[in-house]
Amino acid sequence: MKILTLDIETSPNLAHVWGLWNENIPLARLLESGEVICFAAKWHDQKKVLFYSVHHHGKEEMVRAAHELLSEADVVVHYNGDKFDLPHLNREFLELGLEPPAPYASVDLLKAVKRKFRFPSNKLDYVVQKLQLGAKVSTGGYELWLACMNGSDSAWTKMRKYNKHDVVVTEALYNRVLPWIPAHPSAGLYMDMSDVCPACGSGSLRLEGRAYTSMGVFQRYQCFDCGKWSRGNKRLEGSNVRGLA
Repeated sequence: MKILTLDIETSPNLAHVWGLWNENIPLARLLESGEVICFAAKWHDQKKVLFYSVHHHGKEEMVRAAHELLSEADVVVHYNGDKFDLPHLNREFLELGLEPPAPYASVDLLKAVKRKFRFPSNKLDYVVQKLQLGAKVSTGGYELWLACMNGSDSAWTKMRKYNKHDVVVTEALYNRVLPWIPAHPSAGLYMDMSDVCPACGSGSLRLEGRAYTSMGVFQRYQCFDCGKWSRGNKRLEGSNVRGLA
């Protein structure tokens, strides 16, 4: 199973405004729409973190690189990417005239964190620090984006470091919460094996009780490596589905 961790950065929309609070901006006052300015990506358990930007590679090469990586991946991991990263990239693909990338499974860690845990804040930086997985790189705020849009080489060096490190801590969070992720794609399907952990693909499983469902009774397992609970796909002999006739 080829797992790609991804993070993008975008430029802001530019517009003429009269006020700073509660103002709707009509399209006539929109000067320039925001766009993807860079992205970082990392294949799971590989050390190299890839980085592409409009500054270093040009817009088209950057967008095509993202398209190729998504097409190669079986699973794409991100933090709030279902609402932010992936729709932004899809728009860039459409504007460039590209067809949709090959289908992949999307794993949004923000959704998993919100569903399974109750942190005071669901921001990535807070969660990874709370779990002692590291911290996001400080950017200094909007000034970094402004300097990048003005073509500053030093600003782009900092942006590259920030973007790439986001991918590193996102992958670390993925590894930590993997057994908690609901409906994670089954690793066994990609390995053509049934007796492995569906989350991490490990064959180190221990028999741990039984799973009782409306379809019958199944053997229950727990992974020695990641801790994921799972059950066998064959009903145990002698178990019957009971119900009203």
